[in-house]
Amino acid sequence: MAVSIFDNTPDNIQKASRILHQGGLVAFPTETVYGLGADASNPSALSRLYQVKGRPSNHPVIVHLADIEQLDAWTPKITSEMRVLAQAFWPGPLTMIVPKSPTVLDEVTGGQSSVGIRIPNHSVALALLQAFQGGIAAPSANRFGQLSPTTSAHVLDGLGNDIDMILEGGSCQVGVESTIIDLSQDQPRILRPGMISQAQIEAVLDYDLCMPVSSHSTTRASGTLPSHYAPKKPLYLLDSKDRYNQIETFRRKGQRIGLLSQVPADVDFWLEAPESPEGYAHALYGLLHEMDHAHVDVILVEQVPHEGLWQAIHDRLSRASIRLAVVQGGTDEG
Repeated sequence: MAVSIFDNTPDNIQKASRILHQGGLVAFPTETVYGLGADASNPSALSRLYQVKGRPSNHPVIVHLADIEQLDAWTPKITSEMRVLAQAFWPGPLTMIVPKSPTVLDEVTGGQSSVGIRIPNHSVALALLQAFQGGIAAPSANRFGQLSPTTSAHVLDGLGNDIDMILEGGSCQVGVESTIIDLSQDQPRILRPGMISQAQIEAVLDYDLCMPVSSHSTTRASGTLPSHYAPKKPLYLLDSKDRYNQIETFRRKGQRIGLLSQVPADVDFWLEAPESPEGYAHALYGLLHEMDHAHVDVILVEQVPHEGLWQAIHDRLSRASIRLAVVQGGTDEG
């Protein structure tokens, strides 16, 4: 049976809850990206979730809850850091990695002693979670490593009939995945940047984190592999100071060029990049999905700043790119 996109009516939300209880897979909107939901207490549902996504079995998934009172079922001790961050940022785009309770399945944690938890800030997601009355494991609703979906159409295009239901929720407001903070070790640290910044977290905790965003943590977390969030077409990052020469490098190879930048150029297909980090994050995956469907061979994206909220966008583009296109002596290096 062909999968359909269902309006988020109360009846359809109840239907989605029943599908989850029966071990099915339901894609639903959150404020970050669309998630592919499975019952986090059902090993066979989780096995199917990993199979459909093509996700490595040791790569953990984030569990979504309806309210903070449910946190007791997932971690043996709620610390002061957990409470203050939950009060400040939940519902919202923050995932906390915490020590897991003994009942939490290894299929959720990738075999680790910790589990990622968040409460999403989207009315449809919260309605589904309230109806389900349990934890929903929900990585992004796409094939593993590919572009995240921020509309129901992206989900349908990417997963087709391999899932049971898609709940409509419009375009995701935030547009990039949640900030992940690891609270399972002695010192908290950010494992994945998002639109809740390190500075915001430090202000709430009232102390500096032990180090900035780190790729050297022993804790595995969603979306932290070197290659991730990638379109089907090769994506290269451009240095704005030498973008003309870099574009010419690809043109000399006879390649049709798609460009995402704030300033237009003589290319086959150009999309304007938003100026603010919030606007860029909201539009990013939609723009890259559009590039993927355009008549181009390569996607060139002008580098973005590394600081503040831009850090999340820089992180996603760096993981999505093949290499930094650098032109020296008329050739591209990397």
